[in-house]
Amino acid sequence: MREMTTRRLVLRRFLKSDGEGLYDYLSDPEVVKYEPYEPYTREMAEQEAARRAEDQNFWAVCLLDGALLGNVYFAEGEFDTWELGYVFNRKYWGKGYAGEAARALLDLGFTEWGMHRVTAMCNPENERSWRLLERLGMRREGNLRKNIFFFRNEQGEPLWQDTYEYGLLREEWEQMPPVSIETMY
Repeated sequence: MREMTTRRLVLRRFLKSDGEGLYDYLSDPEVVKYEPYEPYTREMAEQEAARRAEDQNFWAVCLLDGALLGNVYFAEGEFDTWELGYVFNRKYWGKGYAGEAARALLDLGFTEWGMHRVTAMCNPENERSWRLLERLGMRREGNLRKNIFFFRNEQGEPLWQDTYEYGLLREEWEQMPPVSIETMY
């Protein structure tokens, strides 16, 4: 599947020409605060757009008019378990777009792709992210203490971070009542 449409969004595969749209949000320090990379330069965003155009795990999330507002990472792992992740332009936070896009992909995964389970991880300080996961019906399965680091301090020591881990099973998804987009934010 190359594209899907929700009430307000188009989810599609990335294009090599999406570099400027990626730069618009991946260059924002507040947006990438909890990501394993520093803010992007224009050149990095152009290279990343070309890479994502070849990567079927990344979905570009666009408004119906075509404006790129974020991305969802949705990748299959072992045992029919998928991983969900997302990064969105700060200009669009609080409008329910991330929830709408994630919900569409979860529905596709559970109903059409035979997904058994989905997981997601986030930094406990990233309250917007874990609150979204909970609105999607996911449950917190663990709080991993100082389990990961992305950067080092001036002395070269790891800057350890905690991780919340969330999960959701297909049977749980099937028992959930339908949710309107308006209640997602």
